[in-house]
Amino acid sequence: MRLFELMLTAAGYTVVLSFASIAIGLVIGIAVCAAKLSPRPVLRWPAATFVSFFRGVPLLVQLLLIYNLLPTLGIGVPSVVAALIGLSLCTAAYQAENLRGGFMSVPRGLIEAADMAGLTPWQQFRRIRAPIALRLTVPALVNEAILILKASSLISVVGVIELTRMAQNLSASTYRPLLFYSVAGGIYLAINWLVAGGGAFAERMMRRGRLA
Repeated sequence: MRLFELMLTAAGYTVVLSFASIAIGLVIGIAVCAAKLSPRPVLRWPAATFVSFFRGVPLLVQLLLIYNLLPTLGIGVPSVVAALIGLSLCTAAYQAENLRGGFMSVPRGLIEAADMAGLTPWQQFRRIRAPIALRLTVPALVNEAILILKASSLISVVGVIELTRMAQNLSASTYRPLLFYSVAGGIYLAINWLVAGGGAFAERMMRRGRLA
């Protein structure tokens, strides 16, 4: 029983790190999305470079780069912080593109109608563009959350003992790999099932006009 408690503790650690990175990544992603939608090249080009790098380089390589780069810059951080930075920056690039796609999909006719009605740019954003873009991007954002939860298994390379690493350690010490990897798989499945269910619920509420 003690071994399964260790698995659940590691699972909790995985969930906390994953959702913290998703939340931080969303904040960064909003800023990057705004920069990519800006008419100013001085904002668009750095944002495009950011997205290209973090979408084009494997997450495993990103984690190793960040983990080894920070000490060379004189920045000493725990491995968990390096892992959080890596996950957050990676998901920020994907979330920025998801959000950009949502804003680009807002019907032009609605914006023209808002202009004719005399709405200010901020009113258009708050009442029209943001609610529609959010509805359109919820499925993609939920999918990204699930992908990050699964990808969090890679942070063990920088010394963080999350769910997969705990399963590896327990398998090695008990010689029962099938048992512990099956348990880890079941926990991942349960977590992602809950995330998917929460996303579906949010979509229904939005369609009914209760969340946006």
